[in-house]
Amino acid sequence: MIRLEDRLITVKNIEQARRAGARLRTACRIARVDPRTLQRWQNGEGLKDGDGRPRAVRPVSAHALSEMERQRIVEVANEPRFAELPPARIVPMLADEGTYIASESSFSRVLRAHGQTCHRGRAEAPRHMRPPTTHVATGPRQVWTWDMTFLPTKVSGIWCYLYLILDVYSRKIVGFEVHQHDDSDHAVNLLRRTAAARSCPARLHHV
Repeated sequence: MIRLEDRLITVKNIEQARRAGARLRTACRIARVDPRTLQRWQNGEGLKDGDGRPRAVRPVSAHALSEMERQRIVEVANEPRFAELPPARIVPMLADEGTYIASESSFSRVLRAHGQTCHRGRAEAPRHMRPPTTHVATGPRQVWTWDMTFLPTKVSGIWCYLYLILDVYSRKIVGFEVHQHDDSDHAVNLLRRTAAARSCPARLHHV
């Protein structure tokens, strides 16, 4: 959406370029405006009233929910048995009873409009976890962090396990191994071998 002031400046620059001998298509390409868009601006009210889309009157969709249907969704979602459940569980439970009120997306949209989609029921708001203050690295080889992740194989359903150690300060990998099974002994042995090989008294922090 281009503001009226920007349209007037763009059209003025294009006209100056054309008077200087530039072709219309070339001037429009440099101004990043399609020639047909420029023509529409000049033939209509685009250089007087600006973009008319924000003021456009859009008809209500024939499939839009009525106010009564919206109120019904809110009432059902606030029933004691549904008060703590999200729409993804409310709609299937109603379907099992042979009742259909609206789709999951419609439930979510209506509940969002009423401010009832976040932490329904007794759910607690997420807490912001502060970064750990006991593990601070001012140089390399002071604090290491390790974790394990899955590695897909060419065989569907079969995974390998990557054990990796990262230096917190330099963000470099200081040790890793790949195993076919998940076992805490793999992590312990990797940490011991890596620490012995690098003679590093680093503190370890599992992420």
